[in-house]
Amino acid sequence: MSTYDLIVIGAGPGGYVCAIRAAQLGLKVACVEGRETLGGTCLNVGCIPSKALLHASHMLHETHENFEKMGLIAGEVKVDWAKTQAYKQETVNGNTKGIEFLFKKNKIDWLKGWGVIEAAGKVRVGDTVHETKNIVIATGSVPSALKGVTVDNDAGVVVDLTGALALGKIPASMVVIGAGVIGLELGSVYARLGCDVTVVEYLDVITPGMDGEVQKQFQRILAKQGLKFTMGAAVSGVETKDGKATVNYTLKKDNSEQQVSAEVVLVATGRRPFVEGLGLEAAGVAMTDRGFVQIDNHWQTSVPGIYAIGDAVPGPMLAHKAEDEGMAAAEVIAGKHGHVNYDVIPGVIYTTPEVASVGLTEEAAKATGRPIKVGKFPSWAMRARRRCSRPRASSR
Repeated sequence: MSTYDLIVIGAGPGGYVCAIRAAQLGLKVACVEGRETLGGTCLNVGCIPSKALLHASHMLHETHENFEKMGLIAGEVKVDWAKTQAYKQETVNGNTKGIEFLFKKNKIDWLKGWGVIEAAGKVRVGDTVHETKNIVIATGSVPSALKGVTVDNDAGVVVDLTGALALGKIPASMVVIGAGVIGLELGSVYARLGCDVTVVEYLDVITPGMDGEVQKQFQRILAKQGLKFTMGAAVSGVETKDGKATVNYTLKKDNSEQQVSAEVVLVATGRRPFVEGLGLEAAGVAMTDRGFVQIDNHWQTSVPGIYAIGDAVPGPMLAHKAEDEGMAAAEVIAGKHGHVNYDVIPGVIYTTPEVASVGLTEEAAKATGRPIKVGKFPSWAMRARRRCSRPRASSR
């Protein structure tokens, strides 16, 4: 049995980046992953497949809405959903195989299976206990459950992100529960494909935490694209019958009971850390009151030699945040000085238009009590400026 300098549990963006960086710094590294492919949720059933469908559906939208304006005349463009799904899977496969190649290149052992921390320095995978000087928990997150709602991705009627990415056909109608990033991105995909999409949100605004003015303008733009919004709605349950679903909810403004039915319901009410079955309690690893792994400023848990990063720890659940933490944790373990500047981690919603943010929102900046200035610049002027600033072709 090998003794490692580091075992990383989880091969998502945080885990595989951490493993690769540690190996580059000269450590003997193994990574535990129970999926058949590397890359975690992001590459397999999250960021990458959703962006593939966003790109494909955006191309469809362009052919229908903008090609003729540009003098690009084509025949009627139709969707072959099976080929679209194959395109999505090809994109996923290219990414996951790329991670596998990098593991081999950097001599990282892939311990296939689900890891359990027996104690500091001991990780069990299957029937084998592996010894290591350090452990990094990079197990990511899973969709949050919603009381009164049962998700069954195999049935394809009430689904979460994983099920929404793999529907057998384009539904005629869809209800999206939750107006966060996942709900709006997938809602946009299916709306472009001709699906009647209704978004039901508990709060009175979409994309919680975003700049207030952007929230309002963004919702107006999505509504013009065909998405319908029911705000301030508390979902109490979902009933399924004859291959369709009915969402029951209460409007908070007047406490009235309402219903909306659709072929598919997408539950997109956020995510929670995936730490079940890791043996954290037995190992003495402290948790926060919200179920995250508690860490210090160097990503170390309450148990020396056990670290945690990514969605398993507090902070925004973003792949690039996990990657930064993976790099930094690997450097700390290797005796260097890892650092993450959490104040400049960007966030992006890949709808059309894309919505990006970094740093404090206007509301958060005002709350600090410091004087602020707000600058605005129309996007059409930015595009014109980019065109004018392009280098001219040589006359030679």
